[in-house]
Amino acid sequence: MDPINRKASVRWKGAAKGGARLVTTESGVLKQAKFSLGIPLRNGSDTDPTELIAAAHASSFSLALSNELGLSARAAGEILTTATVTLEQLAAEWTITKVYLNVVARLPEVTQGDFIDATVRAKMRCLISRLLRANISMNAKLEK
Repeated sequence: MDPINRKASVRWKGAAKGGARLVTTESGVLKQAKFSLGIPLRNGSDTDPTELIAAAHASSFSLALSNELGLSARAAGEILTTATVTLEQLAAEWTITKVYLNVVARLPEVTQGDFIDATVRAKMRCLISRLLRANISMNAKLEK
């Protein structure tokens, strides 16, 4: 199979502080969306690279979990994944040190054991988990 390429572009104008920064994705979901410096602002309304990684990870993990559950034809229901990316200032630079996935699912046809097994497989197979290779912890809860 041929490689798949996806694109996003950033227009950065001006200095590091006070400059204009806009991100646009090939799909058009983000179109000239404002984003902050690489270090997230605590109370800003702009997105930032860390938040975008969290969104990508939550999306990718949910897809992987859905695929894992779909293998047994019992994927009907709902999955909510929240990814929390931790950014810490280490001696050298700001670094993503860990990711925490919180997964809550309502899947009437799935047992607790099958659900946990599927989440572990999904975490190993998730595209973004494999890319990051960070310390990724997870909580997974099946609600009935």
